[in-house]
Amino acid sequence: MSAEAILQLLMFVPLLCAVCIVATRRNPNVREGVTLVFGGVLFAMVVTLAAKMSWDNPPLLVLAEPFPGLTLALSPEPLGILFALIASFLWPVTAIYSIGYMRGHGESNQTRFFACFALSITATIGIAMAANMLTLFVFYELLTLATFPLVTHAGTPDAKRAGRIYLGILMGTSVALMLLATIWTYSITGTLDFTRGGVFPEGTDQGVMSVLLLLFIFGTGKAALMPFHRWLPAAMVAPTPVSALLHAVAVVKAGVFTVLKVAVYIFGIDSIADLKGAHFLSYVAAFTILVASVIAMSKDNLKARLAYSTISQLAYIVLGAMIGTSAGVIGGSMHIAMHAFGKITLFFCAGAILVATHRKKVSQLDGIGKRMPLTMAAFTIGALSIIGLPPMGGTWSKWMLIQGTLDAGAWVLMAVLMISSLLNIAYLLVIPARAFFACDKEGYENSPCLHPDARDHSEEVEIDEAPTACLIAIGVTAVGCIALFIFPDGLFALAQEVAR
Repeated sequence: MSAEAILQLLMFVPLLCAVCIVATRRNPNVREGVTLVFGGVLFAMVVTLAAKMSWDNPPLLVLAEPFPGLTLALSPEPLGILFALIASFLWPVTAIYSIGYMRGHGESNQTRFFACFALSITATIGIAMAANMLTLFVFYELLTLATFPLVTHAGTPDAKRAGRIYLGILMGTSVALMLLATIWTYSITGTLDFTRGGVFPEGTDQGVMSVLLLLFIFGTGKAALMPFHRWLPAAMVAPTPVSALLHAVAVVKAGVFTVLKVAVYIFGIDSIADLKGAHFLSYVAAFTILVASVIAMSKDNLKARLAYSTISQLAYIVLGAMIGTSAGVIGGSMHIAMHAFGKITLFFCAGAILVATHRKKVSQLDGIGKRMPLTMAAFTIGALSIIGLPPMGGTWSKWMLIQGTLDAGAWVLMAVLMISSLLNIAYLLVIPARAFFACDKEGYENSPCLHPDARDHSEEVEIDEAPTACLIAIGVTAVGCIALFIFPDGLFALAQEVAR
């Protein structure tokens, strides 16, 4: 099958999957089997497309021409292929996890969940393959709408409130800021096509370009750059598989992907390096990195801690895009993948703990490592990858980001990245440390430690892991964190193409 043919079918696969999920709603086993089959097919198609790609002559698929000279069109490029590979691989993995979680936790409306998840992947593929800013904007909005029912899945007052915040911030920023920047850019350049080196002609006023850059970046609310970050912790009321979708598979990755696309293909790396607006945004990103890390340290709720960790880690990618160096873009591109695998592992583990023990707080996890050794071992792997310690994949992306700050002569930003890694250790590694080395105070009957009044008696600790489906998914993503350290060449090659 040719690259052109694959591109034509790519978005049709998850869309058809959503239809089939609804059609098989009366048989959960078939419904979930459909999700896994379509997920595997989509990943195979993206891999095949990547293998057939010629970056100098990519295929172009025009979907529609809503305005004269402005098309909705798809055309793969290295960053889009990277994003599509991540999303298409993690979709079936998250589906496996969701089967165990949704059944183990007794969640309602499971058909709606799996169907909306498939629709979200459809929009994600549209974002990844967008040939121009208009197409990206349309699918960006569709992703917000497709994930809204997932955020409000529980139907509780808290879930509905989170949904209002989610919709308000994401659509408010995109319509008020990103759309304005898109129209303004077209009025100056006469094009919205993603072009290597940028689209602005020589002599364009740098003050205008700085304002446009600010509008684009702050208009990309899914990147969760402060002060437009509140939707992300608010959305943690959703089920854990939704958190995985938001943090690793689609939503926030669509945000930082958009930031990189705008920086590389609308403005150009060389132009970014000279813009005062980019310098300002790099320090906003640095502020977000540090403040979100400090807030994460103060959160006792495990998912809230992980949410603020995500806000901090996304700002790494924004910083990499704004410093205007090839190493920064390479590091930011690689960090999309590294963070996806590390953070989805952590959220999978948080959900597994909730299903098995009904515990949500860090302070309740003392000694739980002896009861859930596989889960907490995987949590440790994910945490080490987020921190950026070998032998985990996050090592390489953070290394390249630091190299990018050195190339730019931005010593303060390099210091921010180093301090942030220390803060990562403080708020993440304390969790497995408590899990494996502290005593469980929640209940003696399942405690890994002996009760003070029963030290002369020894009891075997009962292993009580999450459902098998959850453990399979956790194992896959944890192994992925290690594999990205041992085999980074393919990812690095794609990231180099982005910065070429």
